[in-house]
Amino acid sequence: MGSNTPPSRAALEPFATLDPAALAGLPASSPLTVRSAAISSPYLYLGTGGGKLLLFTLDSPSPDFLRLLPIGPTRPVSAILPLPAVARLLLLADGLLLLADPLLSRPVRRLGSVRNVAAVAARASESDDDRPSCSLAVSVGKKLLLVDLTLHDADELEVRTRDIALVDGVKALAWVGDSVFVGTASGYSLFSTTNAQGGDIFTLPESSRPPRVKPLSGGDEVMLLVDNVGVVVDRSGHPVGSSFVFNTTPDCIAEVYPYVVVAGDSKVDVYRRKNGAHLQAIPFARPGTGGLIVASEDAGIGSDVVVIATAYKVFCYRKVSAVEQIKALLRRKSYAEAISLLQEFEADGEISNDMISFVHAQLGFLLFFDLRFEDAVNHFLLSETMQPAEIFPFIMRDPNRWSDLVPRKRYWGLHAPPKPLEEVIDDGLVTLQQALFLKKAGVDTVVDDDFLSNPPSRADLLEVAIRNIIRYLCASREKDLSSSEMEGVDTLLMYLYRALNLVDDMEKLASSQNSCVVEELESLLDDSGHLRTLAFLYGSKGMCSKSLGIWRILARNYSTGLWKDHAILPETDSLETSVGKMSGEEIAAIEASKILQASSDQDLVLEHLGWVADIDQELATAILTSEMREKQLSPEKVVAAIDPEKVGIHQRYLQWLIEEQECDEPHYHTSYALSLSRSAMDTVRLGSNNEERNNKEFDSDMQFIYLLRERLQFFLQSSDLYDPEEVLDVISESELWLEKAILYRKMGQENIVLQILALKLEDSEAAEQYCAEIGRDDAYIQLLDLYLDPKNGKGPMFTAAVRLLHNHGESLDPIQVLERLSADMPLQLASDTILRMLRARVHHHRQGQIVHNLSRATNLDARLTRLEERSRHVQLTDESICDSCRACLGTKLFVMYPDDSVVCYRCYRNQGDSASPHGRNFRKGGIFKQSWLDKMGYIILGIARI
Repeated sequence: MGSNTPPSRAALEPFATLDPAALAGLPASSPLTVRSAAISSPYLYLGTGGGKLLLFTLDSPSPDFLRLLPIGPTRPVSAILPLPAVARLLLLADGLLLLADPLLSRPVRRLGSVRNVAAVAARASESDDDRPSCSLAVSVGKKLLLVDLTLHDADELEVRTRDIALVDGVKALAWVGDSVFVGTASGYSLFSTTNAQGGDIFTLPESSRPPRVKPLSGGDEVMLLVDNVGVVVDRSGHPVGSSFVFNTTPDCIAEVYPYVVVAGDSKVDVYRRKNGAHLQAIPFARPGTGGLIVASEDAGIGSDVVVIATAYKVFCYRKVSAVEQIKALLRRKSYAEAISLLQEFEADGEISNDMISFVHAQLGFLLFFDLRFEDAVNHFLLSETMQPAEIFPFIMRDPNRWSDLVPRKRYWGLHAPPKPLEEVIDDGLVTLQQALFLKKAGVDTVVDDDFLSNPPSRADLLEVAIRNIIRYLCASREKDLSSSEMEGVDTLLMYLYRALNLVDDMEKLASSQNSCVVEELESLLDDSGHLRTLAFLYGSKGMCSKSLGIWRILARNYSTGLWKDHAILPETDSLETSVGKMSGEEIAAIEASKILQASSDQDLVLEHLGWVADIDQELATAILTSEMREKQLSPEKVVAAIDPEKVGIHQRYLQWLIEEQECDEPHYHTSYALSLSRSAMDTVRLGSNNEERNNKEFDSDMQFIYLLRERLQFFLQSSDLYDPEEVLDVISESELWLEKAILYRKMGQENIVLQILALKLEDSEAAEQYCAEIGRDDAYIQLLDLYLDPKNGKGPMFTAAVRLLHNHGESLDPIQVLERLSADMPLQLASDTILRMLRARVHHHRQGQIVHNLSRATNLDARLTRLEERSRHVQLTDESICDSCRACLGTKLFVMYPDDSVVCYRCYRNQGDSASPHGRNFRKGGIFKQSWLDKMGYIILGIARI
């Protein structure tokens, strides 16, 4: 992890420069040399080589000097560790550990008796009793000590010390979690504070620079320095991620999240914590004594200030905000770097979502004015706070209907105010020409090299710009916009479609649900000849009369050729098939029918019905029979408006009116029957006259005639509301005999119906079925008379007569049948039938006699059984009791029920003779005894044998 690329942005910016000696009021003869520095917000501590400790405030923009605390002239302060948990400041001076209060208001005190301290590290913690405390790791000679500090009441500090390891030559310490990292000249090792166990992490080459250990923010990682490489390890000493590769060998390391600040070789470098990218280099004059010192607050996260100290000067820097860094890159038109930086800040959570949207919008406008329209719209779409109205000034000049909707956002003042697209392109081309001239003169410009090497034409730029604005407006339609904003988006979208002559898109938008303002578009579309789009737009806004007027004009005046390129319509109903093969007038009729099918304006529908019917009668029928309209049309006016020559429309409308709407007006039933009858007559007549047809045409005509007559016959049979006499007058001279039979049947003319079925149609089965429906035997006799004496020039129909006698002769009177048989009828045809008829007659007579006698026997037996029940004797004793009241009967009058239960006369009077004490109701359910069933069995067996 790391990069040697030149720094591209300022991550830190200076805000103050301090001269410690001057601020402390020391004479020039007593200069201060800074040896150490530490920050504990809001204070800055500086340790000098002359044994002094200085305190400053870091208030921006001018830090103030507060206090100087002398420690001892022979005790240079080599390290300062703020211990806020115990309200102390730990100093490492000349191998001694000293304690001072944070405000340097009291003299320093020595911590313990340890001497020759080589390194010290602190870790904040909490003790079990919730007292403020912290712990220190201290390297003294060959020992590694742990010092626990606990703050008690009255600012008393308790100190406890324990040994954990023997380590020689310690140069650096860091305490993270339960692990103490130790750096020596030979390498790095790790010791656990819980079990005092240790182990080596890795060794250093002999020629390596002194080790340095730097805990990183978050408390889980540590950087171990090997020359100019920073190895990042976790608490267990295992490497995590990639290593930092610094440009120089660091003398000092600090962290201001998300940056790592490294001082060395007379400069300070700033690297990104996450990926090690080199962001900034801050040069300094080579110090006279010592090296550069960098310090930041140990917390890392949340701190913004870092100080860089030379021997005599201190420079205060603070983080440049994410917004300012991005703004600086945009100002230099370093768009790619700005986008990359924005993504980094977004991933680290250093920038709010609103600001991310703001930056994307700002990027979009800058790219737009640089004629990079596609990239600009991509960023517009990434912005959640940008409003579609901000694009309106690029499309329509002010003032306009939507001028008040355009928000007055200042952004960062990096781009010109929005203006019409043509002006943006013209200005951009001028800038491009100037950049091209400067490049030829050897002057670098910020204009994209792609534009310079291949300059686009104005027309191409205009088309690209319009297409990308269309893309943005289409995406904006999916947002939750106010009604005014939606009107502006859709209306201007239609403007742009028209500018590129995107007819399909225009019609798709106009025919769908939209918020276009008709007043803004109708003259524009009319003048440009986009009448179909205008018709769709009128239709979507409920302006049906205007829309239908345009479709009527298109249907009458446009030829098929003019529609070839505009045949792709939006999704339509099932009425629309193969749109590409339709003529212009058919398409116009289809679109008009959609409007008319949903319209309840009766006058409007009937006004435009005629021209639609002239083009397609199916569409006209669909209009009249539509179920989509809220209020149905008046049948009387519809029937009057239908062209008499459009018989098919008339019939289908009446059929729908009768079958679907269940109309019970006799007038419409009669009209429908008459219309079907005339059509059937005309079809039959044409079919019989046209003799020059091939087999295929003949079969097709026969099928059509069959279906038409079937529909007529079904209606004549199912409806009882039409006038059969009026219909009969129409077909009286035709050959529609089955239809006539149905009509005569409705009129009750049974004899004529039988004549038609039997003689005209010679349908014996239908004739016999009709006789069965009549239900009288004389109907069969009447049919037999017709068969034997047709009286129409035909001879007797003996075969049909024999069939009739064979099927129904058993139910006829033999005498009447014999009387009607003709002497000319061959005996062998009817002998078997007559014989069977006579035998059946005798059989039925004898069978009736047997049943009659058996019935009399059953009646007699029942009477006898009843008499036996009434006359049988019953024996009572002194212990006999009433089955109802349980009283002793004795000599009382009693009654016995058929189920053998006995009750006293008083209970009988209360209960009646229909219910016994056992709960049986003799009126609802009878009772049978075995002796009765035996008698009845003989009778039933006799009937079964018969």
